[in-house]
Amino acid sequence: MKPRVLLADDHRMVAEGLKSLLREEFELVGLVEDGRALLEAARRLRPDVIVADITMPHLNGIDALVQLKREDERVRVVFLTMHAEAAFARRAFEAGASGYVLKHSAPAELTAAIRAALDGKTYLSPNLAGAVLRVMNPESDQAIDPVASLTPRQREILRLLAEGRSTKEIGGALAISARTVEFHKYQIMQNVDLHTSAELIHFAIKHGLVTI
Repeated sequence: MKPRVLLADDHRMVAEGLKSLLREEFELVGLVEDGRALLEAARRLRPDVIVADITMPHLNGIDALVQLKREDERVRVVFLTMHAEAAFARRAFEAGASGYVLKHSAPAELTAAIRAALDGKTYLSPNLAGAVLRVMNPESDQAIDPVASLTPRQREILRLLAEGRSTKEIGGALAISARTVEFHKYQIMQNVDLHTSAELIHFAIKHGLVTI
């Protein structure tokens, strides 16, 4: 029986290419295009491995992984992403990722990462290894990741703000008051040392919390 793989990527052409690449060795049980759909599909389909992008609508892949890990520590996620910055890989592995592969890497890397995940191991694209080790060194200045200072709720509110939602709309979507949203916004700005809404939006885009 082939290992069961769930794909999560909001770029249709990329997803179709992945299906062609993987279907010979793996059973593709589903394809979703946003983070919330990923949560629902993972809970329903129980795949052996999830291959996911990081930057997706509604909920980014890393925060989706955090939620899935709370529910089941055995969840295995391999990230396939354009984000070559070591800080993203660090956040992914701290959240419990099984692999981190760059989209421009050789197709064999993704297959190797999935196999490693199935064996209970982790996989990192070799050309990122040195940079990631430096970032994960607590004595390195590069270890400071501003996104790590935000709670999951703050990241969610920041994403919605960057998508152009008003505080009232965000409050309605998250079942909290507009005043609570404003409080979270203030806390975010304090934590990452930003001073305007424009800076918040730029920060969210730069760190992959929202798609453009």
